[in-house]
Amino acid sequence: MAGWSNLPSRIAMTTKSYRTWGIEIEAEARAQMDAAINLPISVAGALMPDAHVGYGLPIGGVLATDNAVIPYGVGVDIACRMMMTVFDVSPLVLQREESAYRSAIEKNTRFGVGSEWKTPKQHDVMDDTWGVSPVTRAIKDRAHRQLGTSGSGNHFVEFGEVTFAEDAAGVRAGTYLALLSHSGSRNAGAQVANYYTRLAKRAHPELTGASANLAWLDMDGEGEEYWGAMELMGRYASANHHLIHAGIIDTLGHSILKQLENHHNFAWRETYRGRTVIVHRKGATPAGKGVLGIIPGSMAAPGFIIEGKGNPASLNSSAHGAGRRMSRAAARKSFSWRETREYLAQQGVTLISAGLDEVPWAYKDITLVMSAQDDLVRILARFMPRLVKMAPSGERPED
Repeated sequence: MAGWSNLPSRIAMTTKSYRTWGIEIEAEARAQMDAAINLPISVAGALMPDAHVGYGLPIGGVLATDNAVIPYGVGVDIACRMMMTVFDVSPLVLQREESAYRSAIEKNTRFGVGSEWKTPKQHDVMDDTWGVSPVTRAIKDRAHRQLGTSGSGNHFVEFGEVTFAEDAAGVRAGTYLALLSHSGSRNAGAQVANYYTRLAKRAHPELTGASANLAWLDMDGEGEEYWGAMELMGRYASANHHLIHAGIIDTLGHSILKQLENHHNFAWRETYRGRTVIVHRKGATPAGKGVLGIIPGSMAAPGFIIEGKGNPASLNSSAHGAGRRMSRAAARKSFSWRETREYLAQQGVTLISAGLDEVPWAYKDITLVMSAQDDLVRILARFMPRLVKMAPSGERPED
């Protein structure tokens, strides 16, 4: 590949293969995965059925590397995650008291690129080691003001109904009210990603063009510092969700049956064929054997609580959602609010706010995505959105 002829080779440069799940995957996303798998540090990879183009590693890309971490292989929104709270309440309460549930969402989080609280929320994560790197030290105050907010892009907070066809995950069969949120590490994660990507690019000037976004850091050097910052962003992203859910729970006063969360846009030290590797899951969900997770659809399509099957061919991974089938610009040009709201009404969904680039048709069919990975996960429950809030129309996406 151009620009790589002088690469030092810890692993011999050969054309390596990886397995792909799903069929609606654009050529550019495949090309990004081809470039990633043939890095000299790459050991193994996989492409999930929700895959689409990203920076460096495609969204839905899974990559195992040898003693190195790729900041853009993790992603800009580090530790973006899902969290669900299942209540011991019938979802019919949404029809009777919609305004109360709308108010509970709007009172307990903020949406938008620069969203923050005038009075910062309190959480133990702010007592954590923010001095782990120069960038986290510099961004701590702003991160504190943004703690418990939701950002923009495809991030959301929504109420819906979750149905367990049989007893699973400690919940008895039945249909319940559930709260689902999707967001990550806000501006703090982006600052970490961009800071260490610049360092990685300076370390690897031999990577040119789009491949420069695959620049890596050695774990024996600056990669370990990045790792500490990445893990801090993981704890910070989790704290965001827990604060949002705690506030809504306190507002409503409902009893809780189950809480679960999982993240993507992260890297893990794992064992692959007897060796320790760094597994990047950019827009991919951990799906080790017995591991619980959440895979959402769109604002008018179901999501799923799943249990991983631990398939080594996917490096114990699965899709993280439906995956985009068209760009944001294309979605804005192709659809209108009139047809969107008519369709949402037909599906029984109330939309508080969102951008037109997040309409349901901008995403792949989640049922096809799930059927394409039935060897990766087992479905435990089905979630259907009913009351959805995203960043207002016109907001610049953070994802």
